[in-house]
Amino acid sequence: MHRSLAAAVSPHRRFPSIELIDVVRESALDKKGEAFTALDVSGRTILADTFAIVTGRSKIQTRAIADAVTEAAQHEGYAVSRVEGYSDGSWILIDLGNVIVHVFTPEQREFYNLERLWAQLERKAEAN
Repeated sequence: MHRSLAAAVSPHRRFPSIELIDVVRESALDKKGEAFTALDVSGRTILADTFAIVTGRSKIQTRAIADAVTEAAQHEGYAVSRVEGYSDGSWILIDLGNVIVHVFTPEQREFYNLERLWAQLERKAEAN
């Protein structure tokens, strides 16, 4: 959706969201991010196909993770549409088009619990 032209036409990027998730995971783990997970939200929201979620132990670490993710994504030819929450650092959102990255402190991740929220939405959709 919001990928750069280079990412959209590169022949080795047949599944750009999957490759982008790998870039996000590796860069987050390089900064000692914890509990990385990727949620498939395709078909349930128009915002993205995947939510990537990672925890940093402090606001300083969440900012370092966010910096690493944005730098790695740009280096690989993906556009960063926007970054929100960076100055506070407790929940940083990085919009990479098909992938939205959420970098949380442990308290914020537990409070918002996106994994549970999106799992509940999936169960409701299956029940209908």
